[in-house]
Amino acid sequence: MMSAYFLYPEQAKFGRIVAKSKIYERANPSKKVQDKFVSQVERIIWQYKLAPKTTNLPETKSVKEIEVFEIALKSKEIDLEILKSIDRSVIHPIIFHLTCDGQVKVVATHKRPNEADEKKWVVGNQYFETSWMPKDVKPEAMPTVLNLAALYGELLKRLLPIEAAKEEKLEDQVARTESLLAKEKEYARLETRMNREKQFNRKVELNAQLRDLEKELKDLKQGKGNN
Repeated sequence: MMSAYFLYPEQAKFGRIVAKSKIYERANPSKKVQDKFVSQVERIIWQYKLAPKTTNLPETKSVKEIEVFEIALKSKEIDLEILKSIDRSVIHPIIFHLTCDGQVKVVATHKRPNEADEKKWVVGNQYFETSWMPKDVKPEAMPTVLNLAALYGELLKRLLPIEAAKEEKLEDQVARTESLLAKEKEYARLETRMNREKQFNRKVELNAQLRDLEKELKDLKQGKGNN
């Protein structure tokens, strides 16, 4: 499996600390989420700005710049609302590097411009991630692509647990992945219910539903749909 941890250009290094208060101002998270920032996040560093000048890749209408944020955590726990708040506070796509205890995990969601207002972005509901790995693991060379939109697509695809179907667009692959993950959760819940069920007839019904879900999961993995 290809890595999602890349060696970004030296000239793209930004290395600025991001104040949590700035995120609060822009994203207006609830008091509960702000408390999570305090209890879970040590610091936020804007590590890289992947832009035309720093990557020699032209921008596109949908992607003019990609940011890489490092979030140093106090433990390996992070509330996803923290990532959503940061995503809402920055107008460009973000690749997150979560760090803790000498390890790193790459996390991102699919982020796209709002068609009704180009100054706003639609932040995906599902975040995709790698497993934790040593922070000193050797990063891969950045993908060879033609523009920043293609780069963002490649960075995000490396985080998706299923391969793209033939000629499948990024948006469709993301939607299929989201459906797959939701169906897997549904399957796990049904399986637990079936194992606890005492009535034979009800157990048979639940087992039939599980078989139907198995087929749906198989179809999604093979790229046959995302509904």
